[in-house]
Amino acid sequence: MDNREAQRELQRQQSNRNELVERIARTLPEDGTLDVSTSFRLARSSRPTDPIHSMYQPAFCVVAQGRKQALLGEEVFRYDPGHYLIYTVDLPLTFRVEEASKERPYLGFRLNLDSSLVASVMMESGIEPKKGGARLKAMDVSPMDANLLDAVVRLVRLLDAPVEHMVLEPLIIREIVFRLLVGGQGARLSHLLASGGDTRRISRAIGYLRENFDQTLRIDDIARELGMSVSGFHHHFKSVTAMSPLQFQKQVRLQEARRLMLGEDLDAASAGFRVGYEDPSYFSREYKKLFGAPPQRDIARLRSNLEL
Repeated sequence: MDNREAQRELQRQQSNRNELVERIARTLPEDGTLDVSTSFRLARSSRPTDPIHSMYQPAFCVVAQGRKQALLGEEVFRYDPGHYLIYTVDLPLTFRVEEASKERPYLGFRLNLDSSLVASVMMESGIEPKKGGARLKAMDVSPMDANLLDAVVRLVRLLDAPVEHMVLEPLIIREIVFRLLVGGQGARLSHLLASGGDTRRISRAIGYLRENFDQTLRIDDIARELGMSVSGFHHHFKSVTAMSPLQFQKQVRLQEARRLMLGEDLDAASAGFRVGYEDPSYFSREYKKLFGAPPQRDIARLRSNLEL
């Protein structure tokens, strides 16, 4: 690529970034989120936010303006308009908007990654699933290339064309998945495929832990069920999630307890018992480590924020 072509490419990217900012800001004139469809969501915040803890399904995330942080275990991932975030298994994550103001609000886009769609795009394009997926962390930040950004802008542009939206949204989403595959995310996206091997085993283990978080964790039984050694299971699980199975279960338990206290008005002891903690004091200590305050104080703060 000569200097003239490189300059045109930079101009195209900047034009697309500007358009993405303008369209999201116009669609969301106030702070909040908008689920455009079952596939993608837009978000706006005029100030940095407190950490938000939850279980998140696989997704591709873009920042149009501002900067955001994601925490996976002890690892911090930061992304901005020049970088996207991708995660390809269900994970207990903590998100926080780091850079935002009334003059330049944070503006974001998130596309859910569907396993059947990823498999279909792989088959139609002839792209082979990359090996080594079970040794590859399920979450990463990568540079945003011009063609991927262009597809995101065209998808958001459809908000102003309802008839075209119905026809073209699925096609552009397929293009985004294709560009992720050819852009070096093939091995990571293989976590979503119902294939054999260690990749699929770890995905099954994550599903099991999500559904049975309140049960006593028996690593030997899970490893045996998956046809893996205990050490191999531990190693591959941590490679993908950046957490041990016990740490993963603990985060899922504590996030569910928080939901129960906030949404169903349970007291701390009852919520802790529901998610598998028999000792209320131990539950409170673990809760404070994750959320920064004891259960009662944390829930009171969350309710106060909701009333603002």
